[in-house]
Amino acid sequence: MIGSLYAVYRKEMGHYFVSPVAYVVVAMFLFVSAYFFNLYVREIVEQSFGMPSDFDAPAQMLRAFLGLLALLALFLMPMVTMGLFAEERKRGTMELLMTSPIGETDIVLGKFLASLTLFVVMLVPTAAFMLYIWLHTDPAAPLRIVLSGYLGILLFGGCLLALGSFISSLTENQLIAGALTFGLFLLLWAIDFGSRGAESALGQTVQYLSVINHYEDFSRGVVDTSGLVYYLSFIGFFIFLTVRSIDSLRWRRA
Repeated sequence: MIGSLYAVYRKEMGHYFVSPVAYVVVAMFLFVSAYFFNLYVREIVEQSFGMPSDFDAPAQMLRAFLGLLALLALFLMPMVTMGLFAEERKRGTMELLMTSPIGETDIVLGKFLASLTLFVVMLVPTAAFMLYIWLHTDPAAPLRIVLSGYLGILLFGGCLLALGSFISSLTENQLIAGALTFGLFLLLWAIDFGSRGAESALGQTVQYLSVINHYEDFSRGVVDTSGLVYYLSFIGFFIFLTVRSIDSLRWRRA
């Protein structure tokens, strides 16, 4: 199993780094994050003048920047996932995978881990911004917010990738997969925004089910067990659905 999974993972990573899409996504992610990081630094530095002595400027910058990373992931992840399975189906290479001794679970996990690795590659350079805040603030930025924030964005991105993978497995058209994924991501964001402050049982349930709501706890430096369970369950659920979707292709071709 490990060998088959690694073969799919290596193939997918090779495809990412010969495709212009990966470079465009990474470049956009880093350019926009750098631009807004500069704006956040200037704005919060200006706000800190005249503020009480207990105003935690480093923590404010970290939370704002971590929120930006989540927003960028929300907009850019559809470009990463739209071709995971749709392109394979369109080119006919999916049939080769299905007739090979590689199992559906290995195919899905290999592709998911490759997309998650690309997301990590996108995140690594942003650590330079965290280091800048650490070195240029007194007191230094809270390390717990940095660590929990990156754990949160990794889990948040994993959820988006798992959901996007499932949608990509349902169609042969990359544009349809990308549009559906982007629309669903926006719906998740809108539902979270609309349920803020709700006191009804339904509103509180929606808040708990919100992918974004759990991420905010991580961005505040709080690693809650319920958040970890929620994200891992979300990822596992949509990976399971993707495996079942790919398995249905085998039965339809049988």
